[in-house]
Amino acid sequence: METMVRATMLTGYFQVARRHGLNPLDLLREVGLDAGLLVHPEQRMSALAGCKLLEISADRSDCVTFALEMAALRQAQDLGAVGLILAHRRTLRDTLRTAVQYRHLLNDALGIYLESGGNMEAIRVEVISGAPTQIRQATELALGVVARIGGALLGPHWQPHSVNFAHAAPADTRLHCRFFGCPVQFDSDFNGIICPANVLDLPNPAADPDMVRYAESLVMPLNSASPVSIVLEVSKMLYLLLPLGQASLPDVARALHLSSRTLQRQLQARGFDFASVLTEVRHHRAVQYLAYTRHSIGRVAELLGFSRQASFTRWFIVRFGMTPSAWRAAHPQHHRVTSH
Repeated sequence: METMVRATMLTGYFQVARRHGLNPLDLLREVGLDAGLLVHPEQRMSALAGCKLLEISADRSDCVTFALEMAALRQAQDLGAVGLILAHRRTLRDTLRTAVQYRHLLNDALGIYLESGGNMEAIRVEVISGAPTQIRQATELALGVVARIGGALLGPHWQPHSVNFAHAAPADTRLHCRFFGCPVQFDSDFNGIICPANVLDLPNPAADPDMVRYAESLVMPLNSASPVSIVLEVSKMLYLLLPLGQASLPDVARALHLSSRTLQRQLQARGFDFASVLTEVRHHRAVQYLAYTRHSIGRVAELLGFSRQASFTRWFIVRFGMTPSAWRAAHPQHHRVTSH
């Protein structure tokens, strides 16, 4: 099933494209998207087409921070009633949990996971396009929006320790550091924001329980009626948990608040099993790690959950017909995306 997202993914696209001398309507048509999406943000569109649109736009404008410029234009009201809930929750932690709860109404392609680690916590974010393609701009847009939400809720108290991207760094990272207001790490093991744990529990000065209750009365019926794809939910959780070495069936079932048996049964009802979904996610992630990062082959193997590089190499040859090193030599995209 194709991964779909709300057209709010394109909020700010027209303005930024025009700013860089692009024709947004021509580019939308090029990737197979209807121009009407720019004025009807509640419509659903292909996540893959959206990711391609952002990549093409960044490339042709020679602007590696294209998606961050879009993120800078985002406001809570762009998310409708869900945005009201996010803006008026008691803490940032509550806001992030709400984003997970109503993820089907926000963005089916977005996975969010809070990883606790003592005094620091990681807000892990992954974009699932549905194909092994470049998602650099879509990932930066997602993390840019999360950072904007943190800043809007906490003001000067929003001080992340670092922002981390799995993709390779551009030639000049100063614009990224300026946008996020903290060190930005590229070629990281994950996509996300690391911040002090206590920051997530600071009170939101704009919190309004009455506004939350009102907005929830509007949103909850829509969320209940929104179809949930268990295959997509498992895929998103695997993207998030693989780098942690916690992507077994029990790990994923626990993260989705299901028993292992229930999870397997739901997958089988849709013609899948856990092993097949894991293999597909590894396939997509292997392409992204090898083509768009500088990770060593051994490190890619670890990030994909293989205990030994030799095991990863054997698996890769079966899937791709060549070794990881040979595939990387034949697909040097990482050189192109870091040239701006």
